[in-house]
Amino acid sequence: MPHLAFDFGLRTIGVAVAERRHGTATAISTIKARDGIPLWDRFDALVREWQPEGLIVGLPLNMDDSESDMSEAARRFGGRLERRYGIGVEFVDERLSTFEANQRGGSHDTAALIIAETWLNSLNASA
Repeated sequence: MPHLAFDFGLRTIGVAVAERRHGTATAISTIKARDGIPLWDRFDALVREWQPEGLIVGLPLNMDDSESDMSEAARRFGGRLERRYGIGVEFVDERLSTFEANQRGGSHDTAALIIAETWLNSLNASA
């Protein structure tokens, strides 16, 4: 079963899907948000369509490993996801994912893809 990965932003949230069994990740969507609150109907449709076994939220840490205001907002977003869908949420260090997404010519959905890839790589590293 897949996992959905999210690049949280106050105005836009990127979404990707990670397939653990195949070791693949795919960018699937960008969803508008208002002050970090997403258009929930779009999320509801994605969760119904993909039926994920888990959710992954990028955690924007500072370069010194400390958390920022955006880290706290991403954690709140993860908590909302978990309460709304009853699906476990994991947080993944997303430092430099936006920079890498820009290098790849993408934006928030590409950043979500990078978060999904980071999560998949962490599974391989611990195996």
